Amino acid sequence: MQEPSVSKIRRLFKKLNSPKIYQSKMSTVGKTITCKAAVAWEAGKDLTIETIEVAPPKAHEVRVKIAYTGVCHTDGYTLSGNDPEGQFPVVFGHEGAGVVESVGEGVTSVKVGDHVVCLYTPECRECKFCKSGKTNLCGKIRATQGKGVMPDGTSRFTCKGKTLLHYMGCSTFSQYTVLADISVVAVDPKAPMDRTCLLGCGITTGYGAAINTAKISEGDNIGVFGAGCIGLSVIQGAVQKKAGKIIVIDVNDAKKDWAFKFGATDFVNPTKLPEGQTIVDKLIEMTDGGCDFTFDCTGNVQVMRSALEACHKGWGESIIIGVAPAGKEISTRPFQLVTGRVWRGCAFGGIKGRTQMPDLVQDYMDGKIKVDEFITHRHPLKDINLAFHDMHKGDCIRAVVTMDE
Repeated sequence: MQEPSVSKIRRLFKKLNSPKIYQSKMSTVGKTITCKAAVAWEAGKDLTIETIEVAPPKAHEVRVKIAYTGVCHTDGYTLSGNDPEGQFPVVFGHEGAGVVESVGEGVTSVKVGDHVVCLYTPECRECKFCKSGKTNLCGKIRATQGKGVMPDGTSRFTCKGKTLLHYMGCSTFSQYTVLADISVVAVDPKAPMDRTCLLGCGITTGYGAAINTAKISEGDNIGVFGAGCIGLSVIQGAVQKKAGKIIVIDVNDAKKDWAFKFGATDFVNPTKLPEGQTIVDKLIEMTDGGCDFTFDCTGNVQVMRSALEACHKGWGESIIIGVAPAGKEISTRPFQLVTGRVWRGCAFGGIKGRTQMPDLVQDYMDGKIKVDEFITHRHPLKDINLAFHDMHKGDCIRAVVTMDE
């Protein structure tokens, strides 16, 4: 029998070790994936790193390998036990970016290998809300998303024989997650995912509030209450709209430098005003009658009232962005509204994720939107609890977690 030539052996070896052969051998499509995730077993306790099982996507679902995730105050709020919709055990996280690993039947909007941003505010383009042209609030999967399950009423996560719930339709604290296809959007693969993940919530929320919700005109005076991630994002939106005075109000003087870095013109610490002067008095004095637009980025209902009453008589608008604790209510004298002030709210900055997110990513790539500057802390998945502790410190804007470390 003739022995194969050296060249034939080399060709066979190359074929057996080609990426295509390797991928077919190692394919996870249609199979349950075992991976690491940060699990919240109960309210008020640190997350624990667990090995979990992630089922394959069903019809109109997408399984994503998460590369990076941000840690948001909303995650911390639900973990605290104060969220009326909070349920446990659960995989938190909603600021995530990754790569599509597999898709379920009927998925046409994304494909395997796409770089995607997860969307806690989906966009079906079919429901009454999406078709209205008046809101970015999609109603298609709101009921099941609020219950922590997929649209068919079940979960794709298990751990130690127990079912884990999904969070805000995303659950980005898992190395692999499953989302509805209307909850992901493909973006430019050249955009770094440790940045694009942050466009999944905080930055887009504040920036969109200034760009979309508030109809800021050149020269308008703006008041921004709270200089965290959302507040700083409002600032850069106001700068793009060529606002006049951009006054930032925060009780933490350490945020002053941050505010000016993003384009604020003034900074006021309301705890350091002269005795007898309120923040409302101060803003009215600084703006010759009040702000044209104010933004509450704190979730504090007393601050929300001050933000409204610091608006200019006749036309001032106050945009509520911050999420208040369960059961809290806002109040003001009706005269404030009768005399022309407007209270308005917005979610996710009024942005339609699947339609507008690719353009936002492009704006970042073109240098029109700051994203890198928000990242003050980084952690591997095993240290995700440190990211939560960082979040409550004055020197943290956003912590990014690397999921494969």
